[in-house]
Amino acid sequence: MRLNVAVLQKKSLNRQCQKSTDIIMEKMREAAKNKADILLLPEAFLTGYELPMSNDEALDENSPYISEICGVARELHLGVVLTAITKGVNKPQNSAYVVDKNGMVIMKYSKVHTCDFADEACLESGNVFHVCDFHGIKLGIMICYDREYPESARILMLKGAEIILVPNDCSAMKPRLCALQTRAYENMAGVAMANPNGENAGNSCAFSPICWDENGICVDNVLLMADDVTEGLFYAEFDLDAIRNYREHEMMGNTFRKAGAYDLLLSEKIEYP
Repeated sequence: MRLNVAVLQKKSLNRQCQKSTDIIMEKMREAAKNKADILLLPEAFLTGYELPMSNDEALDENSPYISEICGVARELHLGVVLTAITKGVNKPQNSAYVVDKNGMVIMKYSKVHTCDFADEACLESGNVFHVCDFHGIKLGIMICYDREYPESARILMLKGAEIILVPNDCSAMKPRLCALQTRAYENMAGVAMANPNGENAGNSCAFSPICWDENGICVDNVLLMADDVTEGLFYAEFDLDAIRNYREHEMMGNTFRKAGAYDLLLSEKIEYP
């Protein structure tokens, strides 16, 4: 079994949902022609990432834009990770919908680690990391700043994620790429990230969790590494059979954790470093 992820590296349009929907559907058709299984969009691509935004301005789950994209997903038999600023309880949320090849929304995830020190202070954080079954493959989602916390990927791994998809929108990517590569290694889960193009941005990427072969020889686990400025679709194919075999025999992930020593991770005390 393989999962071919089409990764979109492109800047979003702010509050131009119909134009953004048209772009998404165009890219879905291109991805389908290239035999992708799922299209991964950058962060908040449908609505744009211009903040602050009120809850009234945020996207409703019954939006016709979502319905239109789901219809094209069904037509093309192509999944999509659809991203937007969506209505929350009291304030908007930064969300991703996983749409399957039948055009059904099978999971909604709202960003847990909102950037409360910046524009995202106007948002409402999510509080649960979710994993869904995408046609026999366990998918998890992290959004941008979630990536900075190893707990995000760890929880997804513990919930069974085999592949973690990361909608992103930020710059200064070098240390963040290292972090994503490490998340793949330490959790034995594939990772793919979509980021808008731009100077000191871009670098959409994908990493296999397989970091050494059956003889213990280190292998390059980079499946995709885009440059910073090129706009368009990039592709990364994950070999799930090889990943599952690797996970059965290697010692990362949840194999030898010493959970009894981790109680401080559950402390609710938050303070500056």
